[in-house]
Amino acid sequence: MQKQISKNNSELDSSELNASEKIMSMVFGFMVSQAISVIARLGIAELLQEGSRSAADLAEATHSHPHSLYRVMRALASKGIFHEHEDKTFSLTPMGNLLKKNPLDGIGGFSAFFCSDWHWPVWGSLDYSVRTGKPAFEKVYNQPFFSYLEECPRASQIFNEGMTSFSAATGAAVLDAYDYSGIKRLIDVGGGHGYLLASIVKRYPEITGILFDAPSVINGAQPILNACNADTQFELVGGDFFEKIDAKGDAIIMKHVLHDWDEESCLKILHNCHTALPKNGKLLVVEMVIPGPNQPAIGKWLDLQMLLMLHSHERTEEEYSTLFAKAGFRLTRIFPSMSPFSIIEAVRM
Repeated sequence: MQKQISKNNSELDSSELNASEKIMSMVFGFMVSQAISVIARLGIAELLQEGSRSAADLAEATHSHPHSLYRVMRALASKGIFHEHEDKTFSLTPMGNLLKKNPLDGIGGFSAFFCSDWHWPVWGSLDYSVRTGKPAFEKVYNQPFFSYLEECPRASQIFNEGMTSFSAATGAAVLDAYDYSGIKRLIDVGGGHGYLLASIVKRYPEITGILFDAPSVINGAQPILNACNADTQFELVGGDFFEKIDAKGDAIIMKHVLHDWDEESCLKILHNCHTALPKNGKLLVVEMVIPGPNQPAIGKWLDLQMLLMLHSHERTEEEYSTLFAKAGFRLTRIFPSMSPFSIIEAVRM
């Protein structure tokens, strides 16, 4: 009996230790995020494209402190982002290779946005949002998020480059998850610099793409369209999707738009989409759909980002269905992708 009790206590201690290690790793998670961001901003992934290099060599190329850079890279190597060799040189792993700054070839821009000096402090005020239900961003900066971007070109550039790199990282999965054939004119509402739309048009050359966003955003789209070799099949339309979508098409796609807004604002956007589409026209909403209780999902963490930054939230399938119905759309099907995003298909009634 005593042996059995000792065995059970040993198992309990092991279980508690395992739980302790897991929670400690989670608490340290912010360190990993910031270290990744620093390495991305320094352009280390680009410098390692030709092969392994020492931290001293990389420090000289990036005007950094050699041993400090080594310590950061050693820590990231323990997470599989780099590989540290016995001679203390480093080489890229598949994860590290993704940290390139080029928004069409890596997520360095996405990392730079999330850990930027102006975005980082907002997460330090999560407790404010939890207590009040209000965006901590507005407490920190005394203005709404999108107003801040309009007034701060540097922040706007970091944000738009981050969203482009995020789209590039997930674009292939979104492209593969849905059959866009049969669409003649596809309007990308709030399409940013046009990476997703350019990818669709490139694969489906029969489609004419209409990129619709604020004029200040549209002005930065041409380099992305040129890089995708799809500019000849594009129309660029500047405007405000709360006022009117000044374009006509047989389908509309919106990626990471509705999750930015509360229900009243979403209904304004959707009513304008309804006007821009013919009867039975398709509405394709690309978002992270929140799954059921206890299911792990990046969308549940992105939902906290919405809590902090905007008066909005991520939604479940039921919530999207209800929202669409209020604007004259019927949810027909959800297409999951090999990424955190799904394509939520609805038709105009």
